[in-house]
Amino acid sequence: MHTLWKGSISFGLVNIPIKLHAATEDRDIKLHNLHRECHTPIKYEKVCPHCEIEVEHEEIVKGYEVTKDKFVILEDEELNELKEVNEEKAVEILNFIQIEEIDPIFYNRSYFISPNGGGEKAYSLLRKALLNSGKIGIAKIIIRSKEQLAVIRVYENTLIMETIHFPDEVRGTRDVPNVPREDEVPKEELDTAMLLIDQLTAKFEPDNYYDEYRERLEELIQAKQTGEEVVNARENVPQENVTDLMAALQASIDSIKPKKPKKTATKKRKTTAKTKKAQ
Repeated sequence: MHTLWKGSISFGLVNIPIKLHAATEDRDIKLHNLHRECHTPIKYEKVCPHCEIEVEHEEIVKGYEVTKDKFVILEDEELNELKEVNEEKAVEILNFIQIEEIDPIFYNRSYFISPNGGGEKAYSLLRKALLNSGKIGIAKIIIRSKEQLAVIRVYENTLIMETIHFPDEVRGTRDVPNVPREDEVPKEELDTAMLLIDQLTAKFEPDNYYDEYRERLEELIQAKQTGEEVVNARENVPQENVTDLMAALQASIDSIKPKKPKKTATKKRKTTAKTKKAQ
């Protein structure tokens, strides 16, 4: 597993040398923009609209826009100095809290943590302490020149670090338009909605969910590779023009049928692998 970052975690006087590894991956299918005439990939060049010339990498500087078209220039040396000052610090666990105290809106990216350079014993100590306490650690870390808050917790016997947004990075809800401020819901509608929720309640099984669009796209690509005729087998689902809220709730309940667990996930993943191999 590729190492993205090396450093250490400290809590109190305990120091753990660690490595970070990406815990998730983007499975989106990358499509290129081609020239229809000759199928050549389109190039995106960095051009100065004022000088009307292509700009080389070494001619580019970073700037912060203060007002319209007015910039404060920041040199690479200045940015690197700030980066070095912060990166000298270890990842220090600031507090321990209950995971329920963090709303999911704060979560950003996940990284697996592995011990490095003889840190196995201290790694095991932190893992056991988190498990026994039922708490998670809040820490700060610099990743790609950006200081971030992070959660450190146990996931399937492995320590995991999840970066979280700072409070000022999460937008307030007061500016969301057209949100009703008070609930004026008839009891009959609420009872029916609660019944619908009850009928759709199930234990979360991650394998029951998959990206249907991506799989259809992979099938389309594979069919074109093998020269097969591509047919859009879109299922026609009759749409009822239901405008009454209560009628819509009742129609939803009536349409619910017991669903069997999908058994096609393994087969579909194999198709994905074949498609990637063919590419």
